[in-house]
Amino acid sequence: MSLEDQRSLHEEVERLEAAISEHLLEEPRQARDQLARDHQIRQLVDRAHTQSGRLLSIYNGDPATRTEEIQSMTGDYSFESFYKGLEKIKDHHKRYPNQPVENLERAYKPGNGDSNKLGAGIDNLFTGEEAFGKFLDLNPLYDQFLNLPGVKGVKHVTYLTYLTLFDIFTPPDCPVRRLDKMTETYFNYLRTLAFYLESFMRKIKPLEDLDRLFTTFDQEFAQLWEQDNVPGWETNESSAKAGPITEDTGEGVWCADCEKAFKTDGVYKGHLAGRKHIRAAEARKARGGPQGTDGSVNSKGPPVQRLKERAVAELEFRVRKLASAMQTEREDTRVNVERKQGMTDRERAQEIAALYAESSALDGQGKDDEDDSDGEGRVYNPLKLPLAWDGKPIPFWLYKLHGLGVEFPCEVCGNFVYMGRRAFDKHFSEHRHIHGLKCLGITNTSMFREITGIEDATNLWAKMEREAKGRQEDENVVEMEDGFGNVMPVGVWRDLARQGLLGGPDAEE
Repeated sequence: MSLEDQRSLHEEVERLEAAISEHLLEEPRQARDQLARDHQIRQLVDRAHTQSGRLLSIYNGDPATRTEEIQSMTGDYSFESFYKGLEKIKDHHKRYPNQPVENLERAYKPGNGDSNKLGAGIDNLFTGEEAFGKFLDLNPLYDQFLNLPGVKGVKHVTYLTYLTLFDIFTPPDCPVRRLDKMTETYFNYLRTLAFYLESFMRKIKPLEDLDRLFTTFDQEFAQLWEQDNVPGWETNESSAKAGPITEDTGEGVWCADCEKAFKTDGVYKGHLAGRKHIRAAEARKARGGPQGTDGSVNSKGPPVQRLKERAVAELEFRVRKLASAMQTEREDTRVNVERKQGMTDRERAQEIAALYAESSALDGQGKDDEDDSDGEGRVYNPLKLPLAWDGKPIPFWLYKLHGLGVEFPCEVCGNFVYMGRRAFDKHFSEHRHIHGLKCLGITNTSMFREITGIEDATNLWAKMEREAKGRQEDENVVEMEDGFGNVMPVGVWRDLARQGLLGGPDAEE
């Protein structure tokens, strides 16, 4: 039955493509409903990919089987093969008489079935703290961070501070030393943090190609590791020598064994003879790498140790890139935590109650919209009157009062028809009419009110240009002279004469 399987798969793929198009045309009101729609589209896309793979495997299968099936349908024994297939179908329905038949026409149509209701599929994807993808919920990871080696003695590391530095893995912001990063506790913490951030991004961005993005992260890390440029995991021998610049402040001396800064070189040299430094150097030497002449240790180490460092560094790099990709959600989480810290228990309870009430109201509104779509709330408008702000037609007396049944065409606006005198008078100062006049070469649009014909507008503009040009020529050609013999244009002379500022009493034209 390879041909029937091909036909069924082709039909299902086409139905899936049509369902995806219908879902994309929807415009949900809430962000929650939009996220639910995106997850539904993602499920349809994955289903289409799966069925397309099955269809491709059939096409790439043994061609002899398909040829044999075609010959059995077209040869002398075609009726015999047909009745054999019919007998199998009848036998199947006898065994399973109540088995439902899958209707592909309605299976993937929006609005059919509980799985297609908006908001039904994402209720269990997010915690209450995440608020359907708006905020990050790092409280369990914050508890793990407080129990890491090197963090237990650090004070004043609040949850708000952790939201700022959870993707920083270099001193001085990161209290975990490089030696402590090789423990299993720290590795499990990093793995849990990276898994949470990756899964959260998949939940809030279901339609994006995140696998390609994560592949770019791996490629970028591999390139930086080969170049020995991963922050905090460099193997440069110069950094292990005595007296380097400190890694935290940029001043003084840094001890690579103890991962501690010293202000002066004398204090650093005295520290080298201490038991604490000797134990740290021995631990680093056991970790790998020959010890230097000055008591420092080369961090290159054996290949096995370097592989462990690479695994930890890769998780840190992935966490850093994921956090930078979700910078908006991270900032919103920080603001939300600050806001909740300034609220009382009563205010928090009131906020939760208001959210539940809003959700219930929106669900009820959605049911009312469905009832209206069924035809119970249709508006009766046989005269096709304009609709008011409430979606109902305006009264007929108001329609007649404003003259909304009278048409006013305007040729300048591209033969656009305005309904009513009010809309017609208003359109002369709107962009459509002004743009039409400018297309005709008319710059002074204030003198063209009540003119709707193109020919009338161009004739009036030509007349105005001729008059303006004639006035300018008259003012430039005719000259006047005052009593002192000063020659000036007639326009200037008349202005001075009106003001009584002529040079003498014998001024002549």
